[in-house]
Amino acid sequence: MWISIQKDNGMADQRKKSKLCLVCSSGGHLTQIMNLSPWWKRHEHFWVTFRKEDATSLLQGEKVYYARYPTNRNIFNLFHNTFLALKVLLRERPTLVFSTGAAVAVPFILVGKIMRAQTVFMEVYDRIDSPTVTGKIVYWMCDKFLIQWEDQKRYYPKAELWGQSI
Repeated sequence: MWISIQKDNGMADQRKKSKLCLVCSSGGHLTQIMNLSPWWKRHEHFWVTFRKEDATSLLQGEKVYYARYPTNRNIFNLFHNTFLALKVLLRERPTLVFSTGAAVAVPFILVGKIMRAQTVFMEVYDRIDSPTVTGKIVYWMCDKFLIQWEDQKRYYPKAELWGQSI
């Protein structure tokens, strides 16, 4: 049931059949996960993102569930996305929920954790001098928290440094 996320070439050691839930906002968060395609393409996977032009274009032919936006300071969309997380994760039963943010990650990581899926969050590449709000929320929930800059260790002391080569 568990997938070991590793920094080396394979990035994942498949012990049992794995299924990935890739959760992110559109834009840079989506681009960051797209750059990890050698990893996620080797596994059964599905996406949760926003129905925006870049996402529909990049994810053409992929299995995608669309969340509501905006997510910042919109309690209605938070509730909607939490129910969406329950519905999607109960239907799909992923072994791993992976996200680069932003706020859409929170309900999916929380529900994924409750369902005993492995949860992994990667803090965004462009946030060096301060933590993201999403990162601060999910840091304590995730099985693995990944950072790309040594300076981010001051905000996330238990995080694993993966560097900018990702």
